[in-house]
Amino acid sequence: MEKMYFDHAATSPIHPEVIEVVYEAMKNHYGNASSIHNFGRDSRRIVDNARMVFAKSIGAKPSEIIITSGGTESDNTAIIETALKREQEGKHIITSAVEHHAVLKPMEYLEKLGFEVTYLPVDKKGQVDPKLVEEALRPDTILVSIMYANNEVGTVMDIAKIGAIIAENESTAYFHTDAVQAYGTEDIDVKRDHIDLLSVSGHKINGPKGIGFLYVNETIHLPSFMLGGEQEKKRRAGTENIPAIAGLQKAVEIIQPQREDRRLKYHELRKQLIEQLNQANVVFEVNGNPDSQLEHIVSLWFENVSAEQLLMSLDLSGIAVSSGSACTAGNIDPSHVLIAMYGEKSPIIAETIRISFGLGTTSEQINYLAEQLIKVSSRLKK
Repeated sequence: MEKMYFDHAATSPIHPEVIEVVYEAMKNHYGNASSIHNFGRDSRRIVDNARMVFAKSIGAKPSEIIITSGGTESDNTAIIETALKREQEGKHIITSAVEHHAVLKPMEYLEKLGFEVTYLPVDKKGQVDPKLVEEALRPDTILVSIMYANNEVGTVMDIAKIGAIIAENESTAYFHTDAVQAYGTEDIDVKRDHIDLLSVSGHKINGPKGIGFLYVNETIHLPSFMLGGEQEKKRRAGTENIPAIAGLQKAVEIIQPQREDRRLKYHELRKQLIEQLNQANVVFEVNGNPDSQLEHIVSLWFENVSAEQLLMSLDLSGIAVSSGSACTAGNIDPSHVLIAMYGEKSPIIAETIRISFGLGTTSEQINYLAEQLIKVSSRLKK
C-alpha cells in the first residue's frame, strides 16, 4: 500500500537537494563561525551568504536578519523581548484569537507579568477585520502581533492594511507577524507592508527542522532572548548550526523562484479535490476565506462525521491528514481556531480535518484521496 502524505502544513519533507547541502556542510564545514582561523571563516561565509538570501526573500537588509532555531523561538523573541524592553512605555498588546500557540503562549505568560492583551475576534472565514486593530490601538500599545496566514484553515490576513493602519495612526507599536505558514507561497515585503518583526521556520518549506529566522527592523534593538555568547551581533547566543543554515538557504533558493508556480499547482489540486467531492454529492463545506487563502491548505467539514474517526480510517488506507494544528495533535482540546470562528458549541469543531499539499503531491494522489474521503465519510456517517 502506497503511503500518501497530506500534512505538509504540519511539517514538510526535506528537499533532496537540501539533504545534499546539509550533508556536505556536516562533512566539510565544521568550524565554529566565531573562530578567526580558516575553518571558522569558512563557516562564517556560509552564515553571511545565507543571511543575504533570507533578507532578499522578504525585502529586508541582511543586518535585519537574526538566525534562530525556528518559528517558536522567533515568535517568543519578538513578543517577549519587545514587551520586556518597552514595558515602561506601555503594557498593552494586540493579537488575534486564532494565532499559533507559539504566539498565544507568550501572550499568556506576559499577562501573568501584568501586561494587558487584547485578543481580536475573527469572522466565520477566520479573518481579522483591520478596523478592529485600529479601534484597539491605544497610546500604551507597544506591540501588534497578527499572523500572516492561519495554519489551520489557511485564511490569509490583510497584513498590508493592518501595517498601513498602524503607520497612519502614527502608533509607536511594533508590528509583528508570524509568517511561518505563509512564507514560500505569499509575496512578502516587510518594507512595503510596514512590518517590524517577522517569523519564519525552515521545516515548513522543505528545509531542515530546528532552523529559522526573525526579521527585526533596523530601528529596533531587542535584547538577546538566548543568554550566552555574542553570536548574531549579540542578538542571539549559541554556536551557529552551519548545516541547518546552509540547508535553509538552499530551501529558500529553491522555493522562492517557484512561488507562483507552486501556488497555481496547489490551486489546481485544491480545485480537483473539491470538484470530485461535489460530483459524489458528499455533504461537506470548506472552512476559511475563499477570496484570501493559502492554496495548499484545505480545511474540510464533513457533517455528522467524526474527524477523529475519519483521520484514523484514512490512516489505515495509507493517507496522512490532520485534524488541525500539528502542535495540538494528540491533544483532546478542541481547535481554538474553529472555536473562534464558529463558537465552542458548533459541531464543525469535531468534524473538521485539514488537508495540506506540498513537495511530491500529485494529481493521482488527489484522485485516491477523494476516493477514500467519499467512501470513508459515507460509511462513518451511516
